[in-house]
Amino acid sequence: MSDFEFFKYDPSLAANAVFVALFGITAVGHTFLLVRNRTWYFIPFVLGCLFEAIGYIGRIIAAGQTPNWTLAPYLVQSLLILLGPALYAASIYMILGRLIRMLEAEAYSVIRVNWLTKLFVLGDVLSFLAQGAGGGILAKASSAKDQDLGNNVVLGGLGIQVFFFGLFIITTILFHVRIAANPTPKSHSVTVPWRQFLWALYVTSSLILIRSLFRMVEYALGWDSVLMRREVYLLVLDGMLMVIVSTAFLWYHPSRILVGYKQVGMRSVDLEGTTVEGEYTMTSYGGGQQSPSPSPIPSANLKAHDSRQSSSGGRNSLMLGQGKHHRQTPSDDVSSYTPLRR
Repeated sequence: MSDFEFFKYDPSLAANAVFVALFGITAVGHTFLLVRNRTWYFIPFVLGCLFEAIGYIGRIIAAGQTPNWTLAPYLVQSLLILLGPALYAASIYMILGRLIRMLEAEAYSVIRVNWLTKLFVLGDVLSFLAQGAGGGILAKASSAKDQDLGNNVVLGGLGIQVFFFGLFIITTILFHVRIAANPTPKSHSVTVPWRQFLWALYVTSSLILIRSLFRMVEYALGWDSVLMRREVYLLVLDGMLMVIVSTAFLWYHPSRILVGYKQVGMRSVDLEGTTVEGEYTMTSYGGGQQSPSPSPIPSANLKAHDSRQSSSGGRNSLMLGQGKHHRQTPSDDVSSYTPLRR
């Protein structure tokens, strides 16, 4: 181990600086979207961007030390770049369950929705811990035996990640096939681009899967392999793929799903099958007898309509269904909702 070199090549200062900038920009963008939209389950994804950025900062420091590398920058770049995608995965796994619930398509999931996110996140945690433990063993390795042990532990962690990502992609595909063959009513009424989100999940999950397979082969071939002796493999098959994943979720951010999910209650389908957007009114009819459903009333005429109802001596009352409370009388026993066209 006295002849052990941290790098089999001279790290490129310029190339690694580009990746620091790219991951730094995506980290700032995801932090902004996280705080603005309160998508707290995407915190691991933001941490993954930070891991990647700091990891490439470690490579910049190592580039400045060539050929007298020190341990600290090597450990930073090795561990953080290795573990960053596992944090991406944790947030990606949480999207599918929310999407299924939003479409009211729980019956189409091959894994019970209540267990879907828990199962995949558990697998991701196991992968994260195994890769971290393997990296720690490699950092303290004082013999070839210790080095082989660290490699094997890292390989095991990457294997867990590949297995669960493969299972996740299969689960997503089966759900997609089922809902495409027999769409739920909610899948027609929601306005969020959920089909595009499914394709975004396919692409990003596949990229992380390819990256994890590359790292598995890299560690399996050992320290003298061509993958370890050429920096370009790491930059393209790890760094560039993760930049694409980070950027893709800036555009296909899950907050777009959450906005649609919160607005599902503000969407209705009229008799012709077209979507009606707007606020809801609730008309209560007294006396235990249901009156005919009123026709949609323009917002500007709402007060006038309410005034006519009151002046006619009837017991009907009109109220907005969002954030406004209507104190019902004991006779207000029948209610119906009518969309209010804008």
